[in-house]
Amino acid sequence: MSPLIQVRDLTRVYRRPRTSLTGGRHSVVALRDVSLDIQAGERFGIVGESGSGKSTLIRLLAGLDQPTSGSILFDGHEIAGAPERKLGFLRRQLQFVFQDPMGSLDPRMRVRHIVAEPLVAQGHPNPAQRVDELLEAVGLSPAAADRFPHQFSGGQRQRISIARALAPQPTVLVADEPVSALDVSVRAQILNLLLDLAEEFSLTLIFVSHDLAVVRRICDNVGVLHHGELVEHGPTRQLYDQPRHAYTRRLVAAVPTIRKALSGVDAEELARGVLSAGADPTDDPEEKAALES
Repeated sequence: MSPLIQVRDLTRVYRRPRTSLTGGRHSVVALRDVSLDIQAGERFGIVGESGSGKSTLIRLLAGLDQPTSGSILFDGHEIAGAPERKLGFLRRQLQFVFQDPMGSLDPRMRVRHIVAEPLVAQGHPNPAQRVDELLEAVGLSPAAADRFPHQFSGGQRQRISIARALAPQPTVLVADEPVSALDVSVRAQILNLLLDLAEEFSLTLIFVSHDLAVVRRICDNVGVLHHGELVEHGPTRQLYDQPRHAYTRRLVAAVPTIRKALSGVDAEELARGVLSAGADPTDDPEEKAALES
């Protein structure tokens, strides 16, 4: 069975403008020769620190930017270099959930109109009924449809963003740091919601994060980006327990756990990755209880 998304030798180079009349133009390599496959129904994680190329990669996958070289096949269609008029199928099949829900919701629109906007664009016969169904699917009352975004908490606003993303009935949902702007108390709720919806609607979930602990919890496979290169990818459990690349080992070692905190390890030591990489916090009863609480 062919992968839903096939990426081959993907490279993106940005040219910076001149800083002086005599100076030359500098180039920034955001991605270099990235190749990966994502199967339909898979939960694929993309991990890396700021500046690693995560945002560039998902923009290319969504057809919002064009690569300098390389190929991207989406359901058998080449989208690298394709003009916008030929990407209508991609706009319907791939939707985003962004990091800051308040920044992605129009404060002047009621929730009903926010969620219904893509339905109206598609000519849906009964958008009002569909909005109520979507709000219930993400754990909100249909009565919330008549309120404005500022009247909700951060977690509730992210649920609204997810409902809007599901409105066009996509096959791929890209979650770009969807819980990093939320309180710790609601992060687990949103993660569990994404997992439940991915299963209920048979979605392919691409989860982007700098936090390997979060990706470890919800993803089947993961790719690690470092300075624009895919340094390692494979099954999440294997990558977590037996990381091959030095950068991946540092990421794993830097995952904070109760055991490390009680041992007196400070943030600087975690950043250097001085601890052994391979201890799974869910294998420790104390850690498991803390994660589930």
